[in-house]
Amino acid sequence: MNILNANEAKTNFGNLLLKAQNESVQINRNGKPVAVVISFDEYERIEELKLKLLQDRAAEAKIELKNDGGTDFDVFFDELMSGKHD
Repeated sequence: MNILNANEAKTNFGNLLLKAQNESVQINRNGKPVAVVISFDEYERIEELKLKLLQDRAAEAKIELKNDGGTDFDVFFDELMSGKHD
């Protein structure tokens, strides 16, 4: 991972964007990490993984709820996926 201080990131923003296309770039302020810049492709991969994890956990919860007598879980999950509960 590349590491830049906040001033370097600000003054070399174009270079920061180029670096982020190849690997994550950590931004430090006063010697402490405050942000990480990643490529859009990497961001999309992370979001897909988060969605997959949510779907897997929801499927597990659905099985547990069915074993406990059933619920309107399918309706809730459809609403969740459509963004109703954002």
